[in-house]
Amino acid sequence: MLELRPSCEACSRPLPPSSADARICSFECTFCAACAERLENVCPNCGGGFYPRPVRPKVLLNRYPATGVRVEKPVDSRVHADFCSLYRHMEPQHR
Repeated sequence: MLELRPSCEACSRPLPPSSADARICSFECTFCAACAERLENVCPNCGGGFYPRPVRPKVLLNRYPATGVRVEKPVDSRVHADFCSLYRHMEPQHR
């Protein structure tokens, strides 16, 4: 089950479970849409691509709550530029 992390790892923007602005990679690294775009669809943690995070139905949040654990990993733009150069021209499914 997805954790539904509460905020963007890069900028700390709140991303509640109902947010249509949340993006995740296959490891559930979580970013807002603006940061995912700025990162050129390359996760700075694993190199994977970002996809819209599913929204958990409100009626199930009490039974299956989102995590409250915030993950904050500010991205060094110079380091990411080098890392991103390995992947940015490759579709996520081919990385």
